[in-house]
Amino acid sequence: MPNPVDIELLAPARDAAIAIAAIDHGADAVYMGASHHGARADAANSLDDVRRACDHAHRFGAKIYVTVNTLVYDNELTDVEKLIHQLYHIGVDALIVQDMGILRLDIPPIALHASTQCDLRTPDKARFLEAMGFSQLVMARELTLDEITAIKQATTVPLEAFVHGALCVSYSGRCAISQALKGRSANRGECAQLCRLPYDLVDGKGRVVVGGKHLLSLRDMAQHDRLEQMMAAGVSSFKIEGRLKDIGYVKNVVAYYRRAIDKVIAREPGRYRRASFGSVELTFEPALDKSFNRGFTHYFLDGRRPADGSAMASVDTPKSLGEYLGRAIRCNGNSLTINTHTTLANGDGLSFTDASGQFSGVRVNRALGDGSVLLREPASIPRNAAIYRTADKAFNDLLARPSATRTIAVVAALGYANGLLSLTLDDERGNHVTHSIPCDLQPAAKPQGDRQRAELTKLGGTIYRLSEAQVQGDLFIPASLLSQLRREAIDMLDRAHHITRPIDRRRNEDPSVPYPVQALVPADNVANHLAEQLYRDHGVTDITPALEVGTPVSSSTPLMHTRYCLRRQLGACLKGNNANALPHDLYLKTGSTLLKVNCDCKACEMTLTQHKQ
Repeated sequence: MPNPVDIELLAPARDAAIAIAAIDHGADAVYMGASHHGARADAANSLDDVRRACDHAHRFGAKIYVTVNTLVYDNELTDVEKLIHQLYHIGVDALIVQDMGILRLDIPPIALHASTQCDLRTPDKARFLEAMGFSQLVMARELTLDEITAIKQATTVPLEAFVHGALCVSYSGRCAISQALKGRSANRGECAQLCRLPYDLVDGKGRVVVGGKHLLSLRDMAQHDRLEQMMAAGVSSFKIEGRLKDIGYVKNVVAYYRRAIDKVIAREPGRYRRASFGSVELTFEPALDKSFNRGFTHYFLDGRRPADGSAMASVDTPKSLGEYLGRAIRCNGNSLTINTHTTLANGDGLSFTDASGQFSGVRVNRALGDGSVLLREPASIPRNAAIYRTADKAFNDLLARPSATRTIAVVAALGYANGLLSLTLDDERGNHVTHSIPCDLQPAAKPQGDRQRAELTKLGGTIYRLSEAQVQGDLFIPASLLSQLRREAIDMLDRAHHITRPIDRRRNEDPSVPYPVQALVPADNVANHLAEQLYRDHGVTDITPALEVGTPVSSSTPLMHTRYCLRRQLGACLKGNNANALPHDLYLKTGSTLLKVNCDCKACEMTLTQHKQ
């Protein structure tokens, strides 16, 4: 039987504290930014902070991946090269990379992962990225299970897929709207999130068809009930989105997916195993709807949804819906009664659609029981309006405190021979050490086994948990001697793990593999001469540089390229029976900006281009 597949739960971290919390709550790996060139400009970290995260993760056999996944300009290549050397020397396990120019830098043999910004959607692209030396491939969020299976059949390296969190409406790496309209490049970590704005949908004569809706704002992904199918399709790394999320979000979501993945592994232990070590004990019960969410969707994992597409978008608001409580029975100024069995607390945050049709929120001043609350300010809540809890104060208070303990199981065996008292430790990571102290021991007047076990159990301040102990109950061993032996043996165990921890290395590039196409457009994001040279080395003959380095935006430049289609969302797919429910020519309007909606029915995709009025 082949070896079980390592299944990795990959968590986001804005900073070192969140990275450490993610590991403690069950993550097998964490991805975080360094000081620059990460695709979240507001989630940068110093080298000392990244090192601190690495040191903690590595004790559990977990990994730290650093994002160097923005485009790199020619005048920045030297700085990026220096940064990569520094990250390698502090113990970073892999870099997540978008810009192909990095592969031509003089860098150490650190493992490279292909970012989702590389726009991996086809087996041909996957084969090319593997041939470039990437040891893990992050696939596009839009893929179906069948498409993931096809990519797995074309490759040999681990495949990574997003499993939870915010969805970009455009294919990652192929969104130019922020750069074109605001001068803030998503490929440089400065996305203006124009997809979350309200738009009017207008026809060719400027008449409003749909007014003031968040037509490009998608719900959040949640695949917690599709993990087994994704593993069977070939996914081995399950990625949670959210490098800008707070520590409570990361704790809750990581803990939830840790349990869900462990259940799948427990059903098929010969097929799958965890990618790191340690048991997690929580002080809370994880619940996804208690953390930020816009409502959940499986997106395209199961194929295309029904023509109305209602499960994909959150057109009424881009804000968090939170936890559904029930319906409003009555609201009179500051007094609200909800048809709910959920216990509310003072300080809870509630959300609803008010009488004017706006999604609004309010705080609970006092919970009275039986769904009745007094609000901090008057609210206009229609009868039967859906009420959500966007902030659960009691739950958030739990997460604000230490809320998880992760420990490594260790088996201990005491021995005494030839004047040497020895302690052998074996841990679940596969480490084995024996430490001895010379001493003269005498037979005990009464059994000592329970006392010796109690002394060996004193592992507070370490990551270890005694699971089994073989003792020398017929010998009297002073407590001070046992304590010294235990401490020094644990130090040896730490050193043994540090020395033997496996490290992934960068794989060799195969120069014979051609790029799947011979012409590159601005959306292929070539921003420096080294990236251009790599593509030419692999057969590309025609390269138009990225918008970020000066290629002008025209009326034909795709500002968004997406598998999500507005016509399907609104029940007017051109291939369906209701094609005439909307005008043929459609535009999105916000302020003075007009975007033309272009439907490619053959590919079942949509692009947005800028329309000059």
